[in-house]
Amino acid sequence: MLKQDVIIVGSGISGIATSIRLACKGYRVRVMEANSYPGGKLSSFSIGDFRFDSGPSLFTMPQFVEELFALAGKDPKAYFEYVKKEIVCNYFYEDGTRFSAHANSDKFVKESAAVFDVDECDVRAYLSKSKQKYDLTSSIFLEKSLHQLKSYLNTATIKAIIKINSLDINKTLHEVNTSLFSDSRLVQLFDRYATYNGSSPYLTPGIMSMIPHLEQHYGTFFPKGGMQSITNSLYQLAQELGVYFEFNQKVEEIIVENKVVKGVRIGDKEYFSSMVVSNADVVPTYRYLLKKQKAPEKILTQERSSSALIFYWGINRTFDELDLHNIFFTRDYKKEFSSIFEDKTVGVDPTVYINITSKNELTDAPDGCENWFVMINVPSNEGQDWDRIVVDARSNIQKKLSRILNVALEDCIVCEEILDPRSIESKTQSYQGALYGASSNNKYAAFLRHPNFTRNIKGLYFCGGSVHPGGGIPLCLLSAKIVADLIPNK
Repeated sequence: MLKQDVIIVGSGISGIATSIRLACKGYRVRVMEANSYPGGKLSSFSIGDFRFDSGPSLFTMPQFVEELFALAGKDPKAYFEYVKKEIVCNYFYEDGTRFSAHANSDKFVKESAAVFDVDECDVRAYLSKSKQKYDLTSSIFLEKSLHQLKSYLNTATIKAIIKINSLDINKTLHEVNTSLFSDSRLVQLFDRYATYNGSSPYLTPGIMSMIPHLEQHYGTFFPKGGMQSITNSLYQLAQELGVYFEFNQKVEEIIVENKVVKGVRIGDKEYFSSMVVSNADVVPTYRYLLKKQKAPEKILTQERSSSALIFYWGINRTFDELDLHNIFFTRDYKKEFSSIFEDKTVGVDPTVYINITSKNELTDAPDGCENWFVMINVPSNEGQDWDRIVVDARSNIQKKLSRILNVALEDCIVCEEILDPRSIESKTQSYQGALYGASSNNKYAAFLRHPNFTRNIKGLYFCGGSVHPGGGIPLCLLSAKIVADLIPNK
């Protein structure tokens, strides 16, 4: 056996962050990655002269990234830089309405009142309550393990319990929004935040109305060099700290003896370690890597979060007359898209999302061209006819964008790559291609996510978007912090 202090299965952003934190604690860390590159969903690819970020396209709460450099005694600016966006995104409604969501709360409020049928005071109150919900719950649900008694023995928990009625956990997000706003366009805008954790606004609890606070208070950002630069910078930091990465190494088994982890097996080679952290999706971790161990079936069989259908288009012209960096084209879902998803319509957000990084990075597309990241939320893969869905969705999206932009969009596309739930699953091992693991369509969802450890196997830990506290870059980085806090200094 080859001996290591800690072995991490998977080099997603959470796996890399965990390796950094444990290296800073003095552990020798080896990361095993099945792909030929680090980052998991947070990676990139090129088609000719067009570069595309393949996964997340919105960067929030950069302090969680900078914290890793500070922990290692490094200056984050020496590794990567980012710019704050004045406008989070732009909304294009079918009726011709245009709305710019400013990062500045005062501007957001004033713009809302100017565009929608709403009073400034009502929008300001909504954002204030969003902040209140976040402040009451973030330290409990996001920053600590929910599966240890000591997490609840503090004043923050008691304060949250006292004010539990203000969290709207017994209402859905849509019910909260419709009770406060009469303008369906504004309701749709705030409903969209359910997609930030892959859930449905008609099912997920009203506490999720805290999510707008993350954009309005902390802001949104774009890294210079694209989202891939987040992965690159942390990968570089991890290597400097002595973390060893092995690529094209697919772990086939997490070795367990007498309920104690012993290491991992790849082919006929075994790597010994008394601690293993799985950054792989929790479902395949149990189904394939822990076949001999009893699986927590209630957790593993939960409804999956939404997935995505993404068209990466190289466009042979620019749309300088429109600010298309982070935009949402709202749609009449029932009229335009519901037929292609059969009965799996709940949780599918009625927007077409476009991100164009060439607005920020001139090297992402040739001169006079743009790279488009065009995404719609779709259900996770349960055997749907995705070939048909891709064709129908592509046609509907192009028709809609051509109509709104007054251009023959199909004639502008010079190259294309497509990512659907099947390819998301094959490339990232995310069960059913779900982007956030289990859905949050249940008020108890936070407690039903798999913990960052297991009491059944000593030395085995879990990080990443499929376990506590959830998916998305900030939560994945927090899962790494929780795991590192569970492991004592060497």
